[in-house]
Amino acid sequence: MKQYRFYGWQQADVPAVTDEYPGIRTPRDLYDALSEIWCAETCAPRMRDNWSPENKTLGQCSITAFLAQDIFGGTVYGILRPGGNYHCYNVIGECLFDLTSEQFGDEVLCYQDNPEQSRDVHFAKDEKRLRYEYLRKALKAYCGKNAAMQ
Repeated sequence: MKQYRFYGWQQADVPAVTDEYPGIRTPRDLYDALSEIWCAETCAPRMRDNWSPENKTLGQCSITAFLAQDIFGGTVYGILRPGGNYHCYNVIGECLFDLTSEQFGDEVLCYQDNPEQSRDVHFAKDEKRLRYEYLRKALKAYCGKNAAMQ
């Protein structure tokens, strides 16, 4: 079995609620696909100078969490970070996972009692909405290419 490093990977087996993304059946499948897609263009602009293929989840949290919500349902929550920004993650029933937690290295994040995050608030920033749309489109292309190869 493949070893993942994102928070909650062990229980990240909730099923997709849409067939819009062929081959994405669980959050682990989504992580595998996004690992091929995340890039400096999808990274938050304030973090781009520090983005690298070795730290591919840096600055990807909100757009990734809302895309995961599109695919698996559930709720997006946010951990308040120094500087006033929120780090987003997903909760679906009893399943909690954070596909972009690796960006924090060994730092332990608190996943309890955090506020729900609103897509409307996050996407009120055009740059964030555009990065989400870019990621969504890239995932559809990735899934389509992989489906055609099978």
